[in-house]
Amino acid sequence: MDITKVVCGIIFKDDLVLICRRKPEKSLGGYWEFPGGKVEGLESYEESLLRELIEELNMKVNIKKHFFDTVHHYDNGAIELISFICETENIASESTDHDQLEWVKVSDLLNWKLAPADIPIAQALIETYSQIK
Repeated sequence: MDITKVVCGIIFKDDLVLICRRKPEKSLGGYWEFPGGKVEGLESYEESLLRELIEELNMKVNIKKHFFDTVHHYDNGAIELISFICETENIASESTDHDQLEWVKVSDLLNWKLAPADIPIAQALIETYSQIK
């Protein structure tokens, strides 16, 4: 079975991190996730993330470092979710793939209905937050 490569940004502004809720009509509608998307063609992970964030949120970020990877098996296939710590000065106000955006405390991430693939990343972020900031 092929594994789809997906990148996501753990985007910090001040001490808050951005999460986005998937539109109801999309797969995993109503779940919250770190924004990003599929790696296309010969793009590097970083190039893919920068492209996706501009396409979905019209947001430019500074990618600080690679953070954590996880593989999750959904009913329709598996994804490898590759996350990066990012910073921004922008405020995202709308999204093409999401119906809500929230800036939340890292310690509160698991209080949200996160997409299953995003949960291990949120857990790792909570455990290591004091070391990565």
